[in-house]
Amino acid sequence: MTDPKDNVPEDGEPQVEGDATNAAEPEDLVEAEGPDVEVPTDGPAAGGPAADAANDLSPEDEALLADAARAMKEDEHRAEDKLSTEDRDLVAEMRADMLRAQAELVNFRKRVERDREANREVAIAEVVRALLPALDDLTRAEAHGDLTEGPMQVIGQKIRGGFERFKLVQIGEKGESFDPNIHEAIVQLPTPGATGQTVADVVEPGYKLGERVLRAAKVAVAVPA
Repeated sequence: MTDPKDNVPEDGEPQVEGDATNAAEPEDLVEAEGPDVEVPTDGPAAGGPAADAANDLSPEDEALLADAARAMKEDEHRAEDKLSTEDRDLVAEMRADMLRAQAELVNFRKRVERDREANREVAIAEVVRALLPALDDLTRAEAHGDLTEGPMQVIGQKIRGGFERFKLVQIGEKGESFDPNIHEAIVQLPTPGATGQTVADVVEPGYKLGERVLRAAKVAVAVPA
């Protein structure tokens, strides 16, 4: 049997098993594993005081942010300045191609719009030209006094009003100078005292649609005797 006195050290203090003096040092401890907790690293937590501070920057903080953005732009410009001659030529060529493509697109749109307008005018001109005989009948009826009153007068006014909406203009008047661009001379009348060619009589009026001559006026031309 062991004597308890044998476990007493020389300094007189007995050793007790499980005492705190024999516990593992902090460096010997192992951290317990547990679920990972995501900690926001890109900004303050939502709803906290830090979030309010981030949304309400002081003028000094805004100035610092502006300086940082300006510094980033300067870095980009310095990076562009460091491009080699070949790279600069390539960038310049690409910019020229882009500007050329934009100009071609603008010109294409203008051509399409111009062609659309020209096709529209041609279509209107063909329709109006097909209706010119009916308009001639109205003119002859008016000359005979058939359009002075009654329903035919109202119908004639409506038809002519519809033509005027498309800028249809009657050409060829007695006494005006002869113009081969708008007049068709079907007969020449030698006239004593005449100094030039003038319209002596309008056999059939002509019409213009805008600047387009749909039909030249058929006239008798007075010429010097």
